[in-house]
Amino acid sequence: MAYKYFPQTNDDISEMLNAIGLSGLEDLYGEVPEELKLNRDYDLPSAMSEVEVRNHFNSLGNKNKQLVCFAGAGIYDHYTPSVVKYITQRSEFLTSYTPYQAEISQGTLQYIFEYQTLMAGLTGMDVSNASMYDGATATAEAMMMAVASSKKRNKVLVSSALNPRVTEVVKTYAKYHGIDLEFIATSNGQTDKDDLRAKLEADDCAGVIVGQPNYYGIVEDFTGVADMCHEHKSLFIINSPAIALASLKTPGEWGADIAVGDAQSLGIPMSFGGAGLGYFTTRENLLRKMPGRVVGQTVDKKGQRVFVLTMQAREQHIRRQKATSNICSNQGIMTLAATVYMSLLGPQGLKQVNEMSYAGAHYLFDKLIETNKFKPAFDNVVFFNEFVVKTDLDIDKLQQRFIDNGILGGVRPRGIDNALMFAVTEQRTKEEMDKLVSLI
Repeated sequence: MAYKYFPQTNDDISEMLNAIGLSGLEDLYGEVPEELKLNRDYDLPSAMSEVEVRNHFNSLGNKNKQLVCFAGAGIYDHYTPSVVKYITQRSEFLTSYTPYQAEISQGTLQYIFEYQTLMAGLTGMDVSNASMYDGATATAEAMMMAVASSKKRNKVLVSSALNPRVTEVVKTYAKYHGIDLEFIATSNGQTDKDDLRAKLEADDCAGVIVGQPNYYGIVEDFTGVADMCHEHKSLFIINSPAIALASLKTPGEWGADIAVGDAQSLGIPMSFGGAGLGYFTTRENLLRKMPGRVVGQTVDKKGQRVFVLTMQAREQHIRRQKATSNICSNQGIMTLAATVYMSLLGPQGLKQVNEMSYAGAHYLFDKLIETNKFKPAFDNVVFFNEFVVKTDLDIDKLQQRFIDNGILGGVRPRGIDNALMFAVTEQRTKEEMDKLVSLI
């Protein structure tokens, strides 16, 4: 066939129409009122040759201005090795469908199983699903899982230092699932443990959600927080950018019950805002309440290792009213990309990326403070690869100056006046950071 993705011939179409008693394709729309039909030709441009099409899309793409990125706030400019793109573009992986038929889906099921294994190790948790749409929806699903796992509790505590974009999605899910949200105060840019302790005393909370590093890039000390939550029968949920967990204390080590976040940092390009990849890991005792797909390893009748969807009823995917969650076919390609990326870099490679990002962020922070035009937004905090500084400069003019010189110079953090938040990854060079400082 000349058209790879349109395999039906005219005879095929006629045979199908005859089978359902119709004479033409227009009969499929016989019940649609005439006033709702488009009774004219589509307003489409004339046909173009392959060369013309490529040139046309190149001209559109060239309108995008590629900036040196010092912005973060949840999406980060990490390098994607070329082999990641090569493998994910292979034809056998170009589908988002849930692989129910295990006998013809072993390749897909295997890479999902490998992803789950890698994510469980990265987060220090027992089990992982594969996967969620992004870190925000994964966090919202964790909130609902906490409520579903509790006994008649529908309140969840959320740190005010959690990324506000994540919080907005959590609020939306909570509104339509009858969940009450209460926000934990911050102190010096971090979750206020005293306020958390006071709010837990009511013994009516199903779960507690915090960020690590938090929205402001601060690495928080959660010593004792898990015990505090468990004492009051609340689940402890930590949201983190995935790559940071290769160097920081894992959610499992903090005693978390659920670890969620965005895995975009694992070799997935920013792509002007998406797609991302939500990871979701938890303790084994909560496995039955976990949303999404789970792939297990078993053996066939010949004793060969094989992979299957497991631990969930089919209602999870096809009967919305019976499902633990209504997420189903989702980020298969993104899951594969993250799996290839982690396999390529390994534990040491991931740590090296983090070390370069950390060193670059602290170099830029020091240089900005040395200008005497910036000061730290918080006192004596530990930050990872992102930080907030305050200034008396006109921030709008400053950011426009950055853009005019090819730099995306941070983002304005919510909740803090006269401030900028900068993120640095392994892609940022000393020359780029020095140029940014020189423009101030």
